[in-house]
Amino acid sequence: MKILDWYILKRYLITFTMMLVLFIPIMITVNLAEKIDKILENDVPFFEVARYYGNFTIVFANMLFPFFLFLSVIWFTSKLANNTEVIAFLSSGVSFTRFLRPYIIGATIVCAGAFILGTYLAPGANRGFNEFSYEYLKKGKKDRETQEVFRKINDNDIIYVSSFSTRNKTGRNFTLEHVENNELIYKISASRIKFNPEDTTYTLNGYEKRVITPNEDILISQRKLDTTFAFDIEDLVPLAYIAETLTTPELKEFIAKESARGSSNINTYEVTLQKRFGLPVAAYILTIIAVAVSSMKRRGGMGVNLAFGILIACSFLFFDRIFSTMAEQSDFSPLVAVWAPNVFFAILAAYLLYRARR
Repeated sequence: MKILDWYILKRYLITFTMMLVLFIPIMITVNLAEKIDKILENDVPFFEVARYYGNFTIVFANMLFPFFLFLSVIWFTSKLANNTEVIAFLSSGVSFTRFLRPYIIGATIVCAGAFILGTYLAPGANRGFNEFSYEYLKKGKKDRETQEVFRKINDNDIIYVSSFSTRNKTGRNFTLEHVENNELIYKISASRIKFNPEDTTYTLNGYEKRVITPNEDILISQRKLDTTFAFDIEDLVPLAYIAETLTTPELKEFIAKESARGSSNINTYEVTLQKRFGLPVAAYILTIIAVAVSSMKRRGGMGVNLAFGILIACSFLFFDRIFSTMAEQSDFSPLVAVWAPNVFFAILAAYLLYRARR
């Protein structure tokens, strides 16, 4: 049986690798054809473009690996079925469950690699990919929330700016309220706040500090004040794609911190975290579906299996996107949003596997 296992496992991994090698250059070519005008217009250095497409490869390979895995399993299993190799395996006394074992081993290898990629390598690639996009391809679009910024930075301090410019690191109508035991202790306000990156200080123009005491309020005002705060620019105006750039341990810590601050984007961060665990599981489910669909020899041959497989894969991606958007744009549970498609397609996988075994 080891011969059967190695035969299928080798075909599994080689076909998956070839699928990546074939599809990723096509994706790069299509993306380059779409973006070439802006790249030439902004006179982007070749090294920057090469680094962008290196990051592009990692980002999209990580995002679409279940789809590539699904198509590769459909492809080579259909070839086995058309060559009556599957029938020969099962006729020799091998059960369908036993026939699945090398597929599960292959899925485990690929998913373990994809999990490591998504946890530790893809975040860095996402940062480089987004930084390039906003610098050269999305000029004029903002990568941070810069209007009506309201943030709770710790248990006691709440900050607000009516607008913030990331280019010159300047905010308008700044306030900081310090609250203890639900009572306002003091409030700092300024018509303008500017971050000084060279020494990580802040310059406040039109500075006022009102200290609340039991007997009277103490008002301190200055035309200009240089000071420090216990928050930085990332606390004040975090990147819109910040969750994608953090490793999984960092993301968990970031979500806990943002949850304590009452961030309005917490669902988006939770969806990103849950997907890092949900996608590898989805790859297992899609592998079982692919084997169940393509292990039977059909009159239409491999084309019918591929068409049916692509329909299922696109349906999975559609439901995944719909549920994720619902969670990001509403109070819908991120946990349910990410895992609902997996549960639904797991039921479908069990049904198709039952039919295939019969």
